[in-house]
This record gives sequence, structure tokens and C-alpha cells, in this order.
Amino acid sequence: MMTITESAVSQIQKLMERDGRDGLSLRIGVHGGGCSGFSYTMTFETEKGDGDEVLRAGDVEVLVDKKSKILLSGMTLDWYDGLDGSGWRFVNPNATGTCGCGQSFSA
Repeated sequence: MMTITESAVSQIQKLMERDGRDGLSLRIGVHGGGCSGFSYTMTFETEKGDGDEVLRAGDVEVLVDKKSKILLSGMTLDWYDGLDGSGWRFVNPNATGTCGCGQSFSA
């Protein structure tokens, strides 16, 4: 369904520890909006929704709702940290176009 790199898992764990969110799940989704049509969302959740797909990436539980699952199928979530900055990288084979920042896409 979706791949989450080791560097992304490590960053998610750091954020959870820093913010006292141990035991929560990470929800990854898509909603309408952004400069290319769809935007990625990432939030920490306490509860699973009906129809959520549950993935395990290391010690992180990831939730994806039914509607987002279609647009995220085959996607890779990565965290990069380099001289030019750091951030999330969404490598989505379903995206037919992306904006300059890579946070929104068209399908």
C-alpha cells in the first residue's frame, strides 16, 4: 500500500517523543486544496476510524482512510535532512503533477 522510509519513521518517533504523543497513531491523508488540487495531511490521532487501513512502520502505527487510500497507494513517505534544508518528501506514483514545494499534487 504505502512505504515509509527508516528516516521518516525516525523523524515521526522524534516528533512523538518531543510532543509527548507516545501511543498515538499517525494519520496520513489527502484533502482537496493546495495549488495543484490535493494536499497531503499528517496528524496524530487517538482513535481509528471505520474503514481505516492500519499499517506498521517500525514502532509507528499509520492510519489511512478509505478515500485517501486510493490516492496514496504505492506512495513513499520520506524525511530528508541536508544542507539545503529538511522536510517531508512524498513520492507518489498517482500524482500527475506537483507544486513547487511538493506538498500538493494533481491526480
